[in-house]
Amino acid sequence: MNRRHLLQLIGGLPMISTAHAQGTGQGTGQGANPGATPPFRRHRPGEPGWPTAAEWETLNTRVQGRLSAVQSPLDACRSAPTSQECATLFRRLKNPWYIGDTPALTQTSGWADAWTSAPSAYCVAARDARDVAAAVTFAREHRLRLVVKGGGHSYQGTSQAPDSLLVWTRQMNDVAFDPAFVPQGCSVTPQPALSVGAGALWLQAYGAAAKAGRYVQGGGCLTVGVAGLVQSGGFGSFSKRFGLAAAGLLEAEVVTADGQVRIANACTHPDLFWGLKGGGGGSLGVVTRLTLRTHALPEVVGAVFGAVKANSDAAFRRLIDRFMAFYRDSLFNPRWGEQVRFRRDNTMMLSMVFQGLDRDAAMAVWRPLLSWIADQGGDYTLSEPPVFVALPARFFWDPAFLKQNAPQVILNDDRPGAPADNIFWSSNLGEAGWFLHAYQSTWMPASLLDDQRRGQLVEALFAASRRWQMSLHFNKGLAGAPPEELAAARDTATNPAAVEAFALAISAAEGPPAFPGLTGHEPNLDQARANASNITAAMGEMRKLVPEPGAYVSESNYFEENWSRAFWGSNYPRLQAVKQKYDPDGLFFVHHGVGSEDWSADGFARRR
Repeated sequence: MNRRHLLQLIGGLPMISTAHAQGTGQGTGQGANPGATPPFRRHRPGEPGWPTAAEWETLNTRVQGRLSAVQSPLDACRSAPTSQECATLFRRLKNPWYIGDTPALTQTSGWADAWTSAPSAYCVAARDARDVAAAVTFAREHRLRLVVKGGGHSYQGTSQAPDSLLVWTRQMNDVAFDPAFVPQGCSVTPQPALSVGAGALWLQAYGAAAKAGRYVQGGGCLTVGVAGLVQSGGFGSFSKRFGLAAAGLLEAEVVTADGQVRIANACTHPDLFWGLKGGGGGSLGVVTRLTLRTHALPEVVGAVFGAVKANSDAAFRRLIDRFMAFYRDSLFNPRWGEQVRFRRDNTMMLSMVFQGLDRDAAMAVWRPLLSWIADQGGDYTLSEPPVFVALPARFFWDPAFLKQNAPQVILNDDRPGAPADNIFWSSNLGEAGWFLHAYQSTWMPASLLDDQRRGQLVEALFAASRRWQMSLHFNKGLAGAPPEELAAARDTATNPAAVEAFALAISAAEGPPAFPGLTGHEPNLDQARANASNITAAMGEMRKLVPEPGAYVSESNYFEENWSRAFWGSNYPRLQAVKQKYDPDGLFFVHHGVGSEDWSADGFARRR
């Protein structure tokens, strides 16, 4: 951006920046006592202390012209909601690649009664750690709210904030394979690893690893950012075999609050390194590069899809019981992952994956359960007869192969001129731009599979399914994983409850992209609140089984009251110590992130 254009945008910003006054579901945190010492506050546009045009231009020079004022494409729809331009925009909002390439947008458009996606005032489209360091230093010196976004998939709204400076890492997306990586300052045996820029997505990471005959543990959704997922713990479809993405972190390049670019690994800044492994993104620093360990690539990966409908409540109870026993005896091992869903209409939905088995072997595993269902007379109907698919793992993330051989499982980035490799799973279409009504999770300890407790689990699942769909994500509980992966997970900041859990129970509801004040695209808050109430009741049934339940930080309730215990358990005091050491003034703030208890809900005013 040229200097004249930037100054024009800067000059107009204080007059148009009203996001903080429009209500985003976030409080100001200002004290009520007029005689008290005012708390430390970050500056907003138009307020004394907000950087001048000349100061913004100085930052622009430091980042080589990569600073820009952020304008939402939704602005055109506010003045002309029925225009063709607006219709085109909302079609684009179903494309996660378009959302990710637009700094004003996030992959989740908001959460009912919690937050609404709102653009930052300015954005630094960082290309390297020096750009990030310049932005961090500028935010610290000028008391600005700082936001970091890579993939922009945060359900909690942590990759957006009005009146903030955005560090956007999307263009830092290079990926390189190193067959003999040694962390800086360490004397260890070299190992094959993947070096990934902070803006890279898992599709890119998987593809690069597979081309080298390796596998890297990451997330199931192809358009999720690598850096955010690793910092949040990081469960993927095959976590029962390969553990946590966070446990695979070998080294990170990170910009801390003092503007320094640091290398963190087991030998250099080991405390910060530990905190980055599951301590939550955006709380301890800005990660600019990660190096991840890789694994031998399985020969075969596959999936099982299907649905079974029971013709009565009693039959559904028996089905749940039979399936949970089957899971314990046949699927509770490193070969199997993903989920089963129990719906209110007495249907059990299967969406399972496997690795290290061919299709015939996978079918043989399921034969006893399917035979039992067939032998129950008219109690059950295979509403979606099970489908078994398998393919060589080297092709599982290959866009060209998938387009030719399995076009039904993927969707393409449909923008003119978009790279041909830009694909995403068709099953993730509904997540593009979605507006969350509620989202709750709870770790389910493996002891619930024992004969003495399985009956309680079955009753809880049945009772929960009367209120809302309940899913068990088996890959998001590490019990049953190899011992070495369990040990590696324990050496992360992730809640230890994840190591003892056979699954993560999730109940959630969402609607289409929604934007308050935009005619025709308002959220249905009445419906959202009704759904949220049912989900709270459903999860209440599950939590009766688990005293002081934990939750997965990336897939959790925005309104979680005991969030520090739920997300990190006994690890939270150690995370607080890391925060105090590397960010004592709280420059890095995210909702329910480490140290956020010291700030107002919007991150602009310090409470203590």
